[in-house]
Amino acid sequence: MNKKGLLLLSVLTLGISTAACSNDEEQTEQDTVNVTDSEQVQQSTTADIQLGDDFTVTGDGVEIDNNIVRITKAGTYEISGTLDDGQIIVAAGDEDNVEIILNGANLTSLTSAPIYVENAKNTYIVLADGTENVITDAQTYVLEDETVNEPNAAIFSKDDLIIEGTGSLTVNGNYNNGIQSKDDLKIKSGTITITAANDGLKGKDSVTIEDGVINIVASGDGIRSTNDTDEGRGYITIEGGEINVTADLDAIQAETDLTITGGVFTLSSGGGSVNSSTTSSTWGQWGQPSSTTQSSTTETQDSTSAKGLKAGNDITIEGGTFVLDTSDDSIHTNNSIIINGGNFELSSGDDGIHADTTLVINGGDINILKSYEGIESQDITINDGTIHLVASDDGINAGGGNDGSGLSGRPGQNTFNTSSSSSSIITINGGYIVVDASGDGLDSNGNIVMTDGTVIVNGPTNSGNGSLDYDGNFTQSGGILVAAGSAGMVQTTSTSSTQNGVSITLTQSQQANTLVHIESSSGEDVLTFAPSKSFQNIIVSSPNLKTGSTYTVSTGGSSTGTEADGIYTSGTYSGGSQVGSFTISSTVSYVGSSGGNMAPGGMGRP
Repeated sequence: MNKKGLLLLSVLTLGISTAACSNDEEQTEQDTVNVTDSEQVQQSTTADIQLGDDFTVTGDGVEIDNNIVRITKAGTYEISGTLDDGQIIVAAGDEDNVEIILNGANLTSLTSAPIYVENAKNTYIVLADGTENVITDAQTYVLEDETVNEPNAAIFSKDDLIIEGTGSLTVNGNYNNGIQSKDDLKIKSGTITITAANDGLKGKDSVTIEDGVINIVASGDGIRSTNDTDEGRGYITIEGGEINVTADLDAIQAETDLTITGGVFTLSSGGGSVNSSTTSSTWGQWGQPSSTTQSSTTETQDSTSAKGLKAGNDITIEGGTFVLDTSDDSIHTNNSIIINGGNFELSSGDDGIHADTTLVINGGDINILKSYEGIESQDITINDGTIHLVASDDGINAGGGNDGSGLSGRPGQNTFNTSSSSSSIITINGGYIVVDASGDGLDSNGNIVMTDGTVIVNGPTNSGNGSLDYDGNFTQSGGILVAAGSAGMVQTTSTSSTQNGVSITLTQSQQANTLVHIESSSGEDVLTFAPSKSFQNIIVSSPNLKTGSTYTVSTGGSSTGTEADGIYTSGTYSGGSQVGSFTISSTVSYVGSSGGNMAPGGMGRP
């Protein structure tokens, strides 16, 4: 459709625009440009662009060529109305700050990106209060240079791009990405809904989300940063907001570091955990990025994965609420993870939380509902927090396990940083940890150290795994350990421990929820525990097991106490059958056999 440009200029408008440009040129920090109310918008507007059958432009800094609106200098440009087939192009100076206010704008291009920032220092897209704005690009672009493949997103910027406001923005990225910046991309506020043929939000140098509601459905990654060549780039920082992502590949992927200090996250990747590495024949065959993705790009195209939170370097989580349903690892990094807080509900078709080098948990409420291996790294330290996890293989695994010992590995098998000076170790200094594992409960290719906290393990029912499995020593100096499982591969805490423990092996397997009761000769309860699965062995280490004291062990019966994760506190135990007794004369005591052919604290791997 042919469109006309009607340019209405006035001395007053020119005066205002000149002042606005002067003010914009003085701005050096992206956070200093902010439109907070309609009065301020009106006073600072350089041009008012009304789209429709005829263009109406009031102000300057705008050139019109048929259906292309070109912004050529710093200033604030308010856009409203409908553009059926055209573009808004920003072609300003290198030091120019350009602000585009979308005030009920519906922009469509049948050949390219409806909003294309060719050049500016910073471009701000402001979503006017109470407005709905829609950006829709073509499925096929007509490009000036096919080898460069730019632009390739419905909103595409070669320079820094900031989106803010209290209105809403719907982006239909039919060609490739939804919103993309080749520099830094920042979302400060707004309600943003993106459907993308490839990635939803993409910032080469960085992606920062301060607040807002972001909804993404992507055939590639949901949110991605890709710069792996410039130091200090390629990161993602999320400070708050509500983020909902359904992605065929990774939900959130940072080439270097991912830092989250707050927010509410609902993330799904690769079809969710129902598409798991152990049960789905199509696992790993996730949707590929759009064929239109630039083939000559220098940006790293990482191996295809469908993880929830992913980083090439480090992940740091200070807080937030996370509900993740992922085909691949729910949280994954090629280096280190630190979790200081947050509420997590993770369902994974592979590992719940994986770090190649180190994983430190200082707090938070972590609930891994489904996983192959629950928590996995070469070096794991748990200082505090509440953790409940379910794993079809190992619960907490340092440096290997059932998959690592296989000759041919398995689909989804992760690697560890073998170049690191750290040896495989699990260190538990506090927290409350409940493990339900079909493989080993706690599994370390090196040592396990426990100084405090509570660990409850409902381990394997098969004889090829054990509730505890380590290659070095399990040294315990404090805390409470209760680990139930099969009797074929029993390992106890080591004799190097300074806290006493006992290994109880029964003559036959007991049904799930059968009580095990340990009581001192003076009638004091040490433990009343009902494992959630069938078991034949139970290992207990507690500060209440005193050297020189005698204890009886009973099974069955009932308790009037309060139950939490199988542990009964207070109340009275009665009706059980005594199966043995022991007097503590050494760090590790035994009731029944030591389990299988294993020596006390011996090697437990097949």
